[in-house]
Amino acid sequence: MAKSDFNKSRRKFIKNTLSVSAGALVFGAPTIVPSTVFGKNAPSNKINIGQIGCGRIARTHDLPETFKNDVARIVAIADVDRYRREKGKELIEGWYTKKTGNSKYIDVKLYNDYHDMLANKDIDAVIISTPDHWHAQPAMEAALAGKHIYLQKPTSLTIEEGRTMSNVIQKTGVVFQLGSQQRSVSPWPQFKRACELVRNGRIGKLIEVHVGLPSDPPGGNTTEMPIPDGLDYDMWLGSTPYVYYTQDRVHHPTDIDSRPGWLRVEQFGAGMITGWGVHHIDIAHWGMNTELTGPIEVTGRADFPKTGLWNVHGDYEVVAKYANGVTMYINSKNPNGVKFVGTDGWIFVSRGNVGVTATDPTSGNSKENKAFNASNPEILKSVIGPREIHLYESPEQHKNWLDCIQSKKQTISPAEVAHRSCSACLIAHAAMKLNTTLYWDPVKEVFKNNIEANKLLSRPQRYPYGTNYVQHKIKK
Repeated sequence: MAKSDFNKSRRKFIKNTLSVSAGALVFGAPTIVPSTVFGKNAPSNKINIGQIGCGRIARTHDLPETFKNDVARIVAIADVDRYRREKGKELIEGWYTKKTGNSKYIDVKLYNDYHDMLANKDIDAVIISTPDHWHAQPAMEAALAGKHIYLQKPTSLTIEEGRTMSNVIQKTGVVFQLGSQQRSVSPWPQFKRACELVRNGRIGKLIEVHVGLPSDPPGGNTTEMPIPDGLDYDMWLGSTPYVYYTQDRVHHPTDIDSRPGWLRVEQFGAGMITGWGVHHIDIAHWGMNTELTGPIEVTGRADFPKTGLWNVHGDYEVVAKYANGVTMYINSKNPNGVKFVGTDGWIFVSRGNVGVTATDPTSGNSKENKAFNASNPEILKSVIGPREIHLYESPEQHKNWLDCIQSKKQTISPAEVAHRSCSACLIAHAAMKLNTTLYWDPVKEVFKNNIEANKLLSRPQRYPYGTNYVQHKIKK
């Protein structure tokens, strides 16, 4: 798609949605919910869902989990890669044919530009499974269009993007869910259980949290290559600077289920500190009762590749202090998981050796690194009494989202909680980049007395893409 076509599509989308959504932003109007979602006359009482981005995580996780819910109906795909669009259509239509026995049950609509999908009033909700640099903008625009949102983590490329996105989503009132599935009891009930035990004092006063995350290797082929036929590369780059195409900085043209190279390129993300960090730090925040704030002091260091295409961090160490007196240690040497340490013992929780996709790193074979462990096994058997703290129970992340669309209740991972989990990772990344100690104001969301660090709160955005462009149109 040429930039001129993108601009036309964007202008059409903004014209159709902005007049309504701007009023909601200013006057706090009630949730914008398409009429197709509720009521006796709703067609089959289905929630019509559009899939934005149809790569590895969509095909192996988001779509299969959504298929399990009869209330959901996947009706459209938007992807800048034609091959992925077409393969996604085959996958979805094939699933419904097998389920219903009717090969004509659904005709999945295909879009190169997701703005055209958002302009479709028959679509009630979207699942956004795009690369990290394409998270905040489509989430904002989906909210402005009145579409409920399931967003893969992390929420944003920068803290400024995340703050803008959270504000827009909260003011429009759409139902938002982050793909932080460790909160849900399926498939890992141990995370909620661990946080409840910690919050109810089963290990005494919490004093430390140890988070272990993987790291990425350097490498990547830097050779310039022709852009594959069917890939809208300019739109794929989005708000990030234009750079020549090479496969290892994007994704394999036909092997959709392999881990893509963009995960290892800082232009499009921050590496494992956000890739897995959002999962584990989200759980740490849940157990610490700091879901709506962040650290106040962070010290970081990391190894960054000096050659090659892949330039996200390698091994690293971060120490983050919180206002409640808890210190969090995040590094690539700890077992992959979260360890809560209190005055009376410790609890360790992880996924064990099970990943979401076949290419996910798992926890390894450390003796300590069982999926759920404690300094005293009796701690794990403790009963949470009726008058003690009982955390939000979600059966499964996608199901919880769909249930909340119907009930109009808040999800287990709403926008502000999601933003704070991501921002803690980005604060750690800033300390790693600057190899120093930073002091953070979690209310104002700025670094104290550090100009260089505050420059990392945002990035320049390449017109006509980016959250700045959307925000400008809202104000206008």
